[in-house]
Amino acid sequence: MPRTSNARASRAVFDRPHADVLIIGGGINGIATFRDLALQGVDVVLVERDDFVSGASAASSHMIHGGIRYLENGEFRLVAEAVSERNALLRTAAHYVRPLRTTIPIYTTFSGILSAPLRFLRHGKGARRERGAVLIKIGLVIYDAFSRGGGRVPRHSFHGRRRSLQELPALNPGVKYTATYWDASLHDPERLAIDLVRDARAAGGDRARAANYTAAVAGEDGSVVLEDTVTGARVPFAASVVINASGPWTDVTNRALGAPTRFMGGTKGSHIVLDHPELLAATAGRELFFEHKDGRIVLIYPLKGRVLVGTTDLPHDMADPIVCTEAEVDYFIDLIGHVLPGIPVDRSQIVYRFSGVRPLPGHDDVAPGFVSRDYRIESATLGGSGVPVLSLVGGKWTTFRASAESLADRALELLGRPRARTTRGVPIGGGRGYPVTDRGRERWLSVHSSDVGRERAAVLLDRYGTHAESLIRALADDPDDAPLSTLPDYSTAELAYLAGDEDVVHLDDLLLRRTSIAFTGAATEATVAEIADVVAETMGWDAAARSTEVARALQRVHAADPSWGSAATAIA
Repeated sequence: MPRTSNARASRAVFDRPHADVLIIGGGINGIATFRDLALQGVDVVLVERDDFVSGASAASSHMIHGGIRYLENGEFRLVAEAVSERNALLRTAAHYVRPLRTTIPIYTTFSGILSAPLRFLRHGKGARRERGAVLIKIGLVIYDAFSRGGGRVPRHSFHGRRRSLQELPALNPGVKYTATYWDASLHDPERLAIDLVRDARAAGGDRARAANYTAAVAGEDGSVVLEDTVTGARVPFAASVVINASGPWTDVTNRALGAPTRFMGGTKGSHIVLDHPELLAATAGRELFFEHKDGRIVLIYPLKGRVLVGTTDLPHDMADPIVCTEAEVDYFIDLIGHVLPGIPVDRSQIVYRFSGVRPLPGHDDVAPGFVSRDYRIESATLGGSGVPVLSLVGGKWTTFRASAESLADRALELLGRPRARTTRGVPIGGGRGYPVTDRGRERWLSVHSSDVGRERAAVLLDRYGTHAESLIRALADDPDDAPLSTLPDYSTAELAYLAGDEDVVHLDDLLLRRTSIAFTGAATEATVAEIADVVAETMGWDAAARSTEVARALQRVHAADPSWGSAATAIA
């Protein structure tokens, strides 16, 4: 059925412009807080000025990890919490969060033992010494200790040069040791966030409303005004508590609301995705996580048949474009050559670039790598209205449930309400009932494959978890469903379902955040044009709107690449 833009989502907010809590910012932390409060029965509204998870949350390294490197910053509380949350997500979101074998190549034995404590005391200043085997071993012993009592991954192991090169023959032959430990991969971060939105709405009904492409600004009297950024419609909005979860834009949001702050000091991190079969094979299915020549911890990570390489850690002014520069690309190619010197890599193998700003606190002269990755909650007052504003400073994918719980508890305290239930251990979206064993998977497929075939059912299960049941019904109900001619792995009914059911407003929402089409480099001009034709009726686009959406989608897919048009419309 044709529909226009985000009419369903924004109408529910605009028709009743008040709630107990208004959350500004639809990244992972805002969405998780939305779900937490919905589960408490709170009347809560979430607004996001662009698409859900299109800002900092869209620029992650696709990992759920305890943060072993945070140990050298002394952030033991954060590491303990992150390991606990990692272990929980392996159960509650098993459709997207899976164990990840991680190997650290090591080139020295004792280096860094004395300099590491001094660098910690000096906040990253002073001469850098390479982290050697003894220092890494100490860190991994501590890291394993945090997993005791409920650990979901094996403990670490150490190997010498010969065993290391047997397992990973493409490694730099100068390697002396490898250390292997387990964290977790996050295969589809944006889809996990969409699952959380769906869960919140299901739990709260008409008391849990979320609208993307809806901005919050200050009214003349100090109140909050919501604006539909597609239609331009505006409405004053009343809330007892406002939560600012806009990540690196937290100060920008507070300033727009008439409550100026200076909390943030984020750093930019970029990644590239390579279609490179030889490099993919060299990883042997594991992440390579190591120290580059400048002391920066970097990664080479096999994912979705591609290789993800990252990440940088550069100071960034939020007024500047957020792009992956050519200098950063040079850095990535150099780091690959550092650890896998026999594998040539060039720019022609890059199929996708992305870049984002970490929501870190202001850090003055502290080196970027030593800025705390922990989170805190700051309080302020909205304009002259006296409405409390809670701002989340920091926060990361791994700890989204815990930081959301902290924000929700503060909001509940201000509302004078007790917590009704915990979110700990609550399954997320398609992780509910997801089969984690071969036998369980076979049983699920035997039940759900009759209408679409076993192979297709398996693909949908991998993409959507047990929410695939809804997709399978939609495909079975559409007699015209057919594979795309340019991308046969997706079908017409599948994409139409996503466009109509998951708050899609623009074509790039579908390519970048409801699917992995852009990430894997499959968003070619021909494919983008075909998908626009497929969803045009669902979206209510005429020929002119369809052409506009194709142009916008191609620009957004390449927004982090400075060679593609204006970077001003990059994730913002």
